[in-house]
Amino acid sequence: MPSRIQLRRTKGWRKPEGAIVVARPSKWGNPFRLLNQHALIDHLGREHLAEPGTARALAVRLYREALTNDELAITTDDVFNELHGRDLACWCPAGVPCHGDVLLYVANSPIFHPTVVDHA
Repeated sequence: MPSRIQLRRTKGWRKPEGAIVVARPSKWGNPFRLLNQHALIDHLGREHLAEPGTARALAVRLYREALTNDELAITTDDVFNELHGRDLACWCPAGVPCHGDVLLYVANSPIFHPTVVDHA
C-alpha cells in the first residue's frame, strides 16, 4: 500500500525511488498556507481562522474539499492517473494532518475510481 514519506534535509537522506514529491512548489502542493496555529490563507487569498492549534487540520480539510469540488488546477482524475500506487513525499511530519494523505486516499480509493480493486 502506498504511503506518505516525510522529506528530509538530513545529510545522506534520499527520496525513495519512485516516490513523488507533493510539497510546494510542485503542482500537487497545498495552496492553503498556514499563517500561524490559528489562521491560514486559501488559494484565492482569503484568510480563514481556526481554533488555536487546528489551522493545519483546517488547511487539509479545505484542500480535500477544493480538490473534490474541482476548485483546483488539478482534478481527482489527475491524482489517480499520476499518483495511483505511488508513495508520496511531503515536508509534513508523520502523525500530523497533511494534504499528502488526501492525495493518497484519492489516488488509491475505489470511491473515486470504482475500477480500482483494493487487494489489502
